[in-house]
Amino acid sequence: MSSDARRQQTLKALPPLRTPTWLRGGHLQTIWAKALREAQPNYRRELHHDRTGQTQVAYDWVDSSKPSAPVVVLFHGLEGSSHSHYARALMSQIEKRNWQGCVAHFRGCGGVPNTAPVAYHCGDSAEIAHMLKVVHQAHPQRPLFAVGVSLGGNALAKYVAEQGNSALCQAAAVISAPVDLPVASTALDQGLSYYLYNPYFLKTLLPKVKAEAPAYSGIDLNSVMHSRSLGDFDNRFTAPVHGFHDRYDYYRQSAAKPLLPEITIPTLLLNARNDPFMPAWALPDYADVSAQVYLLQPAEGGHAGFIDSQQGVNLQWLPNTVLRFFELSQD
Repeated sequence: MSSDARRQQTLKALPPLRTPTWLRGGHLQTIWAKALREAQPNYRRELHHDRTGQTQVAYDWVDSSKPSAPVVVLFHGLEGSSHSHYARALMSQIEKRNWQGCVAHFRGCGGVPNTAPVAYHCGDSAEIAHMLKVVHQAHPQRPLFAVGVSLGGNALAKYVAEQGNSALCQAAAVISAPVDLPVASTALDQGLSYYLYNPYFLKTLLPKVKAEAPAYSGIDLNSVMHSRSLGDFDNRFTAPVHGFHDRYDYYRQSAAKPLLPEITIPTLLLNARNDPFMPAWALPDYADVSAQVYLLQPAEGGHAGFIDSQQGVNLQWLPNTVLRFFELSQD
């Protein structure tokens, strides 16, 4: 079977998304999803050192009684955690299937303070590699699948592209990732997105940087605290702390889109075409990716929203789609 036929067959086997007819527009679908929170999964927390060895990060597990059950590790988005709506939805479904699940938190997230001299960012594929190694070492005999959402999705896509056949996961799902970071940054600086999402992220990012400031060198804390957008924050904090010249250098070096032709494991790249963070015209097409990348670009869904109307309004489409893709990737 040709790669195009294989991809078409796999995508047809995934469940259709039926967005409620009354829920229209990427902004509304993005925001509404946060109100549809699944019940808290039965998490078990472990703390492990990050790759610098200078801080600890949280790994929240849902455990399986089946020794052969797959492990699914989730890398969250900017300022996300195991309590994010998409994390709860995915881990709840994993729990119901009696699979093993893990939400691996980036530095300073999940309620664990960061004491390392670096934080986290869209291009930190080295930290993805470290966290996957931690998960793999905990369950070396289980199939390992990886999911990344938004920031975590871009970092995961960058990781699987860089690692090729050496990637520790057998398949990956990259959800609502701003793989064209320069374009995504411009989108968040314009129109309603500027007023909706910049204050939302900065309200936690800025107090966190202020509390952790002694760990960081090369930043002007007063300037960082006066950031009015994510672009400001990236220019004044993310770039200098992580060795980039400025925000534009950070976006250029961290964007996963130019690396997508290098991916050699089955990878689902899922973006809604009405995602406020990533305009439809900038989404990859099959000329931009390898034969192992499956592009799923529904018209609706917003940014990590994907609200479904089957059996009531719910968030089950995303976890069902991701887990079904993993099953099909092993056939």
